[in-house]
Amino acid sequence: MQSRPFGQLPNGQAVDLYTLTNAAGAAVDVLTYGAIIRSVRVPDRTGRLDDVVLGFNDLASYVAHHPYIGAIVGRIAGRVTGGRLEVEGRTYPLVQNNGANHLHGGLVGLDKRVWTATRAKRPDGADSLRLSYFSPDGEEGYPGNVHIAVTYTLTAASALIVETEATTDRTTPLCLAQHSYFNLAGEGSGPATGHQVQIRADRFMPAADAAFTLSGRAEAVAGSPNDFNQPRELGPALPGLFKAHGVLYLLRSPGAPAPVTPTLTARIVEPKSGRVLEVLTTEPALQFYTGMALDGTLKGKSGRPYAAFAGICFECQGYPDGASRPEFGDILVRPNRPQHRTTIYAFKTDK
Repeated sequence: MQSRPFGQLPNGQAVDLYTLTNAAGAAVDVLTYGAIIRSVRVPDRTGRLDDVVLGFNDLASYVAHHPYIGAIVGRIAGRVTGGRLEVEGRTYPLVQNNGANHLHGGLVGLDKRVWTATRAKRPDGADSLRLSYFSPDGEEGYPGNVHIAVTYTLTAASALIVETEATTDRTTPLCLAQHSYFNLAGEGSGPATGHQVQIRADRFMPAADAAFTLSGRAEAVAGSPNDFNQPRELGPALPGLFKAHGVLYLLRSPGAPAPVTPTLTARIVEPKSGRVLEVLTTEPALQFYTGMALDGTLKGKSGRPYAAFAGICFECQGYPDGASRPEFGDILVRPNRPQHRTTIYAFKTDK
């Protein structure tokens, strides 16, 4: 593993970049700012390496406004309806930073914090980086002092493992997500509309309004445009999706226990390169996002603008309103009951 300085924030805090590698030539760049995955370089069917996630070349671009590219988002990923959080009979008002809703942890969420990096040791020798952050009681309106850690590991088989852990001194919700935008044809190559997408889920949570407020009413995917149980090319599917956005999929039946090991949730194929991404998780939900709001104003690492659908997201997470709707998956962290979740982004080829 190598590291180097990546810049300084306006307040003088230093930000570093760590590079995880494996013997196959794959590499992952991680920033201590926002626990951001800046790049993922994996081979295509001919062995050619390309960067397959969106990102920027300089810290200033990350500090400026951008749609959470590559970051860990939270304390709660997704939209908390009305910005009202209910925990054990008490209501906590959260900042409404997305219309009437609270989105991705607030104005200064985990995506805008500097995390502490340590090199993790694994028995298999895989490159592994642990990033930790202490979120004090009251930060962005959330209750409880919470110690949060995210560990990134790049395996010999080019799987990127994302493990999140948390402890608290007070019952509080925590619903983290990794918010990378994937384009398996290569970052800056144009829209990802030619990708074949498969999502293994029987239910989804429709939006209640144009602000994508969660309706709280689960519906079956069968017979709806949101059914990706069989692989579908993204482009032709977009007109059937609400605002071409994508929805939150529920991955478990009500009351079902969390899997001990990550289970296959999504599979994405880019036909021209032959790259395949398999997403496995222990989380109860998956937010599929098409990147429809990218508008060409941001320029990425290649120098090319990121227009609509330049990258697509597979955000494995809990149910954002899960503090009051535990039937969709418990997101509460309690004293003496740590939270541990695992998501795997496994890169392969179709050869």
